[in-house]
Amino acid sequence: MVTDTGGIDDKSFNASAWAGMQAAKTEVSNIVPKNVVSSSEADYEPNLQGFVTQDCNFILAVGGLMITSTQKIATAAADSQFAIVDGVVAGASNVYPMQFETHQAAFLAGYLAAGYSKSGKVGTYGGMKLPTVTIFMDGFADGVAHYNQAKGKNVQVIGWDKAKQNGTFAESFIDQSKGKSITDTLVSQGADVIMPVAGGTGLGTAQVAKDSAGKVSVIWVDQDGCKSAEQYCDVFLTTVVKNIEGAVKEAVIKGAKGEALTATPGYQGSLENDGVSLAAYNSFDSKIDSTLKTEVETLKADIISGKVKVESVSAPK
Repeated sequence: MVTDTGGIDDKSFNASAWAGMQAAKTEVSNIVPKNVVSSSEADYEPNLQGFVTQDCNFILAVGGLMITSTQKIATAAADSQFAIVDGVVAGASNVYPMQFETHQAAFLAGYLAAGYSKSGKVGTYGGMKLPTVTIFMDGFADGVAHYNQAKGKNVQVIGWDKAKQNGTFAESFIDQSKGKSITDTLVSQGADVIMPVAGGTGLGTAQVAKDSAGKVSVIWVDQDGCKSAEQYCDVFLTTVVKNIEGAVKEAVIKGAKGEALTATPGYQGSLENDGVSLAAYNSFDSKIDSTLKTEVETLKADIISGKVKVESVSAPK
């Protein structure tokens, strides 16, 4: 597994993928998982090539930023089995894509945030302006809008304008100080529920919430925050989970058994197949109105059935 620049211990994206590799090892005894961390984008190609040279049965690229590098290395190493999280590599049949309809679960999170907010303002920001980031923000904004329409309210979203596809970005997935400063700004503008889609950068948001004595809460993303960043569990309202771990585990096991992992159709996680979900409310369970909880569950069922449409220009095709 080759990480992106967030690193193996980002409490989020890369950590989820590595957990999937480790989980596969527990089921198939001859799996030997390895990882290498990319310090910069310049590391992607040599890191991928390094595992080709080692004759690995399965080489995982973590993140859409690695599409171009994966395409180059996989095309040259046509006999090697690759996979990529959050990307599709055109023209490379030996690269298995894993994509997620995270806007569906983020829609639920937006509705929840709007219903839970005391200030009537909620916030979100991204690590970088990538489709795999903005898809969360689109769903979140639409969930808030759905709440407003259903309840006749006017809860505002700060940090993202879906119509303009423009908002606030840290330009980093590792800079916690940047996450803290962005969060301070969102809080100063009135937001009391904030969803960072920024990997380790978002830990700065969690710290602001922890220091707020209960005034600010956080919606985490990718991996259940109460498991990946336990020290902040008391500020996590919920997590928009991408089941990267499950998708990677399944793919690694197939790869280890020599089963072909084709580029089409690949894997697409949704609410229906539990590829995306909302995590448990944990310490907030008793603080969330029971009616709001029921409405979120109903909304989930309505999205799965198609009664409620959730759309994003960044949704997997």
